[in-house]
Amino acid sequence: MTTDFSSWSNELLIRTESALEHYLPNAGNAPVRLHAAMRYAVLGGGKRIRPLLAYAAGEACETDPARVTAAACAVELIHAYSLVHDDMPCMDNDVLRRGKPTCHIEFDVATALLVGDSLQSLAFEILSARIEGIDAAQQLNMIKLLATASGSHGMAGGQAIDLDSVGASLTLPELEFMHIHKTGALIRAAVMLGANCGNSRTEAELSGLDHYAKCLGLAFQVVDDILDASASTNDLGKTAGKDAEQNKPTYVSLMGIADARLLARSLHEEAMTALDPYTHNLRLRQLADIIVQRTC
Repeated sequence: MTTDFSSWSNELLIRTESALEHYLPNAGNAPVRLHAAMRYAVLGGGKRIRPLLAYAAGEACETDPARVTAAACAVELIHAYSLVHDDMPCMDNDVLRRGKPTCHIEFDVATALLVGDSLQSLAFEILSARIEGIDAAQQLNMIKLLATASGSHGMAGGQAIDLDSVGASLTLPELEFMHIHKTGALIRAAVMLGANCGNSRTEAELSGLDHYAKCLGLAFQVVDDILDASASTNDLGKTAGKDAEQNKPTYVSLMGIADARLLARSLHEEAMTALDPYTHNLRLRQLADIIVQRTC
């Protein structure tokens, strides 16, 4: 097995893009505008971090990537829907995402709303179809896992807390609680979905993977906050400085950039330690490095 991360990730990014292309409705099929907008929101952009985490967790649990593809695409579609809705005027009211106009700018607000709804439905349609090598009970658990991570006890709940917190001064535990849900829930779901596609593991082993994902999800958000305050719009592919402009509580506003960087490193170290029980943990470690060290 090659240890070259670039070769491994490129192969799986091609696999994921091809699968998403297959799963998404053809833009020529009615309703044409909605289907075109769905494809616009998903294809040809993004780092695909969540699918890669799913594949890496599957590898840690010694499974074939083909068995992980449906779950990897499902979690990416949930992520894409969340971005479409997050950018809308009733949320963050942003005009740029992945270096191009946001969905509601390129199309319109009503279409963007329906895009998010449709991508969410498609994610569960994919995850509920027969997946070779995974039994029905295991697959039902995966559906429940993604549903919980997406709803009021996960990503949507975190977004609600985020909206309620504008202009407020949160403590570090309050900020962590928000981001464990808003950002962390879907990252944890990606890892655990991949793990559920693999060979059976003990509760202790799965708990270790979940702790890795929890730490990584928080580190991801800490780095996001740092980049929002320090990187350019051109580098980010989205509007920089939005958090400060909207008076949102962030790790940077609470701790300052230097201490936020220390926190990201500490979370990274904790995530790495949680992987110790796994022999095939290289990809998860490499992804953790990339997430914490990224500059865009």
